[in-house]
Amino acid sequence: QVQLEESGGGLVQPGGSLRLSCRASGIFFRIYDMGWYRQVPGKQRELVATISGGGTTTYEDSVKGRFTISRDNVKNTVYLQMNSLKPADTAVYYCNAEVSRVGVSMRTDYWGQGTQGTVSS
Repeated sequence: QVQLEESGGGLVQPGGSLRLSCRASGIFFRIYDMGWYRQVPGKQRELVATISGGGTTTYEDSVKGRFTISRDNVKNTVYLQMNSLKPADTAVYYCNAEVSRVGVSMRTDYWGQGTQGTVSS
């Protein structure tokens, strides 16, 4: 199985920064796309940012210019640098990874446990 371990959440003031990390561990052959999602009570989980194995990135419009997604394929880790944070960014942030295993063509999505990011004065 594959585990995604998240860290880096916390409480910051508006305008502050957080850096989220998510490391994949377990038995797998290759990690394809990785991404970050977030969810607040009463709303659907929404995509924040993605990064492909080749480094191509996408961002939700509200975070463009403020958030940066990156990955370290040696460490099997994806990061989300969040700057200029706003109260509207308050959410539980979830890491996602698309993974294949040796001898298996099917790709499977795995999710982290979620880490709380709170932006408040």
